[in-house]
Amino acid sequence: MATQKQDYSAKDIQVLEGLEAVRRRPGMYIGSTDQRGLHHLVYEVVDNSVDEAMAGHCDHIQVMLHQDGSVSVADNGRGIPVDTHRTTGLSALETVMTVLHAGGKFGGGGYKVSGGLHGVGASVVNALSEWTRVEVRRDGKTYRQEYERGKPKGRVAPVGPAEGTGTTVTFKADATIFQDAEYDFGVLAQRMREMAYLNRGLWITIANERIDSELTFYFEGGIASFTRHLNHSRNVLHPKPIFIESEVGGTMVEVAIQYNDGFSESTYSFANCINTIDGGSHLTGFRSAHTRVINEALRKQKILKDDDSNLTGDDVREGLTAIISVKLPEPQFEGQTKGRLGNPEVKNHVESVVYEGLNRYLEEHPQELRRIGDKCLMAARAREAARKARDLVVRKGLLDGSTLPGKLADCSERDPSKCELYIVEGDSAGGSAKQGRDRAFQAILPLKGKILNVEKARADRMLAFEGIRNLITALGTGIHPQVDVGKLRYHKVIIMTDADVDGSHIRTLLLTFFFRQMQEIIQAEHLYIAQPPLYRVQHGRQHTWIYTEQEKDTLLESLRGERNVEMQRYKGLGEMNPEQLWDTTMNPETRTLLKVDIEDAAGADEIFSQLMGEDVEPRKLFIQAHALQVKNLDV
Repeated sequence: MATQKQDYSAKDIQVLEGLEAVRRRPGMYIGSTDQRGLHHLVYEVVDNSVDEAMAGHCDHIQVMLHQDGSVSVADNGRGIPVDTHRTTGLSALETVMTVLHAGGKFGGGGYKVSGGLHGVGASVVNALSEWTRVEVRRDGKTYRQEYERGKPKGRVAPVGPAEGTGTTVTFKADATIFQDAEYDFGVLAQRMREMAYLNRGLWITIANERIDSELTFYFEGGIASFTRHLNHSRNVLHPKPIFIESEVGGTMVEVAIQYNDGFSESTYSFANCINTIDGGSHLTGFRSAHTRVINEALRKQKILKDDDSNLTGDDVREGLTAIISVKLPEPQFEGQTKGRLGNPEVKNHVESVVYEGLNRYLEEHPQELRRIGDKCLMAARAREAARKARDLVVRKGLLDGSTLPGKLADCSERDPSKCELYIVEGDSAGGSAKQGRDRAFQAILPLKGKILNVEKARADRMLAFEGIRNLITALGTGIHPQVDVGKLRYHKVIIMTDADVDGSHIRTLLLTFFFRQMQEIIQAEHLYIAQPPLYRVQHGRQHTWIYTEQEKDTLLESLRGERNVEMQRYKGLGEMNPEQLWDTTMNPETRTLLKVDIEDAAGADEIFSQLMGEDVEPRKLFIQAHALQVKNLDV
């Protein structure tokens, strides 16, 4: 084999100085450069203001989305120091804004408790912004410094007098880095609401100049109010949430618990106001104590007999809504996005607080214990019925993948990473999809009619429904609480329904099923929604497929005055022939897929409960509130 001389020396080793590493690899610091990463910039700056609130120095935070796409975050905290930092020789403000791992979160000098643990938040936001401006109010003066893509344009300078103290950070995300520079006001507002719940007595205002909208959040009840809010569209078993609060070993523990008559668990954990979506030691401690207390209390009251088996964690958590919030000096998060808390000592801290507090509450409220106990025992009986139902269908080979559903048109490819499953409504659409697909990697599963609303059904009834059994079998992962994403047979699971009211309903039912029973598939980013065209516009010898109302209006405006313009509205997939369905909706080269993700689990939980739950009134209020926003109503 011929060899080529390789010149490789010290000159080939590149050293990225300052914040250049952040600009080269932004995903390492904020997770992604899509809209989620864009929102993360706002969260990082707000987290710094919340740290001031947790330290007792701030009670007002204001977030403003400006017309030009920039964002301001202002607080009435102490203001970032502006004196010279002895290590860097720069002002403390410039150090915080331009040096990674610099801030008041290290060594315990600046903050006892902090969410912005890594000290990279402000500098990363600065590095990933086209421009940044920081104004600090302290010592009776206003100081300002401006930056361009992370680099100071000048020194920190006083620009006038100041009333009070605080910091205002204004930045405009760099459009050359972020794919989508459009903020979602609803998503950001939900996060601000969450922060206000987690910090009693903190006022947070978020406003959007583009749509002239403003919301202010303030909750005296803290996480108890949060729990009540999550349950507002559900029938609760006890009117007031159980609130437990104590400090152990330097860890402040707050827990709020309220049961409802539903079948799903809604438990959310936070550490220093960071939503730990993957749980961690605080969640483990809560669940251990909670299960233990419920079993002991029910045995003490003879609700659970001596010869009865202990209730499982799933039994005692059915219908549970709970918030666990811990605040501690040195949190150990896994990764910059802080999805899981790792501090082992926190498990014992939370476990002891919950065990003592919940035990005391249930002893003092025997009637509520009785209602909770009845709910848990009913869940245990349903679990046993579901187990028998699951065993029965497994014995028949209907859930383990050994016998695939007869209606499934499978693909020939066996590598899951290359396989796609289209879930379609009805035999007509299923027929078109089967003929139009690429059989090598695309599988088709038609569903007959609407699937069961799992928001209103226990596991045993759900498993008795043929359409859901077929779906579970085709996917191969099992269902909650034992979902194994590693066994997923298709790494693109695509919901493809008609563009009418029935199609929207079926899509919502399927999304409810995945959210409640296979949330792991969503979290692993394997669930998608197909976007079939709404219209076909024929103009002359050409035709154009239209996917949105805005596209239609733009095209018709450009064709104004032309003759022989015909427009066809597609409500059903079955109205397209197989070739058209392939070209518009199934061909990877030309199709549009929407990836389903859960940026705000609590918000999603609330919406699914509101729209798909038993209680009609919250659904009615939701429809009334959003009626004017509806387009393309198919009546």
